[in-house]
Amino acid sequence: MQSYPDIEIYLAHCDIARVDAWLQQAIAAEPLSPLGKRKWHTLGSAAADEIPVLVVEKAADGFTSLWFDSPATPWATDTECAQEAAARLGCEVRCSLGGWQPGDDPDRFLQVLPDGSEQPIDWPDSGQ
Repeated sequence: MQSYPDIEIYLAHCDIARVDAWLQQAIAAEPLSPLGKRKWHTLGSAAADEIPVLVVEKAADGFTSLWFDSPATPWATDTECAQEAAARLGCEVRCSLGGWQPGDDPDRFLQVLPDGSEQPIDWPDSGQ
């Protein structure tokens, strides 16, 4: 499976300190640094490749956006990253259903819960 060019997931009600600790463990990231109001950034690495990371708190419906701007993450897809994040951080995580293509429904997401359950949802109209 080919890796995505970048990974973006959305975290529900997740403390920034827990995100910071997970990033340090998952991609050897430096501690998060402030980048403005509710924005953080860091630089991690995997297999000698740098992984720039941007965190935006309350980016969408109260969810925190976590964006890995690199194809060199330990996860090949957004779904793999969301599954690990939900398990490690103990929070609901949402991500795209797959690689987005023009014509795809932009409101269809995968909801991943800490217990490992997953379901496709319409977001922001999911009523969740």
